[in-house]
Amino acid sequence: MAYKVIVDYDLCESNAICMQVAPEVFEVRDDDFLYLLNETPGEEHRGRMEEAVNRCPKQAISLEDL
Repeated sequence: MAYKVIVDYDLCESNAICMQVAPEVFEVRDDDFLYLLNETPGEEHRGRMEEAVNRCPKQAISLEDL
């Protein structure tokens, strides 16, 4: 089942925990902002996306089934 990664940038502190979990999807750049590199990663990444959601201290990441 396809899904989409959603980031609430108003909550995000760009602490890069999600980037440590899934660097192919999340990136914190030199400007200290989080960038979503792929908002629809494949099913093979779902476990790490769920980990990123659970580990985000500000609960700024969510997944939405498409």
